[in-house]
Amino acid sequence: MEDEVDRLVAAWRRERPDLDVEPLEVLSRVSRLARHLDRARRLAFSEHQLEPWEFDVLTALRRAGTPYQLSPGQLLTQTLVTSGTMTNRIDRLAKKGLVERLPDPSDRRGVLVRLTETGRDRADQALAGLLEQERAILGELSRAQRAELAGLLRQLTAPFDNIPG
Repeated sequence: MEDEVDRLVAAWRRERPDLDVEPLEVLSRVSRLARHLDRARRLAFSEHQLEPWEFDVLTALRRAGTPYQLSPGQLLTQTLVTSGTMTNRIDRLAKKGLVERLPDPSDRRGVLVRLTETGRDRADQALAGLLEQERAILGELSRAQRAELAGLLRQLTAPFDNIPG
């Protein structure tokens, strides 16, 4: 079975035989798959009136476990955005009734961000929709192939996830 990347690689091999274009065979497919996944994510989230960034914040709180709260700094670490961006996002989610700000009992000047019941329900429903979309994307692979692919991708992503700072 030939795909668009096969055609792209063949064209580069023809036009630039002096270059080793082998990385394109893997990373162009990863890039194309990422675009398809982004579309599937947006569809799953829009069905629950969420933007991707809203899902990211809500599910970071949901994964924290009861009482589903984190400091803004912890949310920054998990979502990889700036402090100003996170403040804006918390404000917008609070306005929608999906999170609430509470005083941090261990720091008089600090706050905690807690998922509301509505926020938890919305996050749970969006996650279920996302998993349905992702299962469809992976549908052509057997369980063993999915496990092998996950391991190979882990080898590529782990060094980026473990960079300090």
